[in-house]
Amino acid sequence: MTTAVLSLGSNLGDRVAHLRAAVDGLGDELLSVSGVYETEPWGDPDQPRYLNAVALVLRPGASAEHWLNVARVMETRANRERDPERRFGPRTLDVDVITVSADDGTPVVSADPDLTLPHPRAHLRAFVLRPWLDIQPYADLPGHGRLFDLVRADPVASDLAGLRARDDISLET
Repeated sequence: MTTAVLSLGSNLGDRVAHLRAAVDGLGDELLSVSGVYETEPWGDPDQPRYLNAVALVLRPGASAEHWLNVARVMETRANRERDPERRFGPRTLDVDVITVSADDGTPVVSADPDLTLPHPRAHLRAFVLRPWLDIQPYADLPGHGRLFDLVRADPVASDLAGLRARDDISLET
């Protein structure tokens, strides 16, 4: 079974509704979804706080490009607009493909500029790693090591203080 880890984030409009619509849109491909965390914006501080979560998805025989297409469809449904002047600017929904594993469990590695795998900055982002720990506490980020170790080392460990678990929000279906 091909699995992927998707990072979900929203900081414009009804953030909870955008995340819920994304999770609901995964349908039967959704295996698990993390808790929700409220975070400071990354890379462009002049914007509202984000709500972030991670989804683990599965589809037999799916390619990495399938998961990229799923991400783009979810963003389009949320009316995501890309501002070329603000690469890390605000958005209704941001969906990043973090990792993909082939049917035999082998991590997919890609240097394609449209889909670099594993995600080239995931190991630096507390808002990806902390929610991912919720659903796969023993996971490895290919090329970087165990999630548990990554969140305990800087720069991620320093960023953890800025994450706030939002126990009042559930994305489970």
